Amino acid sequence: MDKRLLTIQDISCVGQCSITVALPIISACGIETAILPSSVLSNHTAAGFHAWTFHDLTEEMPKILEQWLKESIDFDAFYTGYVSKNQIPYILEIMEKAARPNAIRIVDPAMADNGKLYAGFDENFPSEMAKLVSKADYILPNLTEASLLLGKPYVGSGYDRNYIEETMKDLYKLGAKNVILTGVSFEENKLGAAIYDGANYDYYFTEKLNVSMHGTGDVYASAFAGSLLRGKSPKEAAAIAADFTVESMKKTIDDKSHWYGVKFEKAIPLLISKLN
Repeated sequence: MDKRLLTIQDISCVGQCSITVALPIISACGIETAILPSSVLSNHTAAGFHAWTFHDLTEEMPKILEQWLKESIDFDAFYTGYVSKNQIPYILEIMEKAARPNAIRIVDPAMADNGKLYAGFDENFPSEMAKLVSKADYILPNLTEASLLLGKPYVGSGYDRNYIEETMKDLYKLGAKNVILTGVSFEENKLGAAIYDGANYDYYFTEKLNVSMHGTGDVYASAFAGSLLRGKSPKEAAAIAADFTVESMKKTIDDKSHWYGVKFEKAIPLLISKLN
């Protein structure tokens, strides 16, 4: 039986993030990709857009699960992104009741960056996200999200390898079986991920592009999930995701009109070549 993954996150209709990134990238990895939208927005909420529409879909989640169970629909993997506090109990129920044997749970605790929570999340949200993290096989926090999950001050730079490994050890203690900490850098021109499975630490670095682009976290997490479902090891998946994200940024960097996301579509040939 072919593998089927369910991704649970918002649909920003325009903006190249969340489901509009996850669905094509994971599908390109050769994995059947089902979706459960947490909300629908006209466009994402980052600077550049002046306003947006928003429709919450929390009340649909239990109804959808009920129908799936009637139809005997189940999944080999779950990948969550941007969700709200009230949705986390429903997501945990879906991960329990609609799981095939040995199903994989991947949680991107998408809630913060650059030392700050995203707009719309209150200070209690990280403790709710920790409940989802505790049931995950793989979590992919950035440094801001890691500090919020642990209730520790954010350290944006000047950290060392010991700090990163202690942080991963503490994240592991929350219950996640594997920690992939993104946005790690020990050298000015290198950026990458740290990987920890409860026993071993590993790292993968790419060149650091001196630019910030919207949606790269979603591109990374989606490529990681797809690669993992294709049988790659956590380090291999982390490496493929990093290389794909950098290539997506390179395809975008010279187009100043494309400020709202990255042209990941142009980099899909690289992703497929690395998977094969």
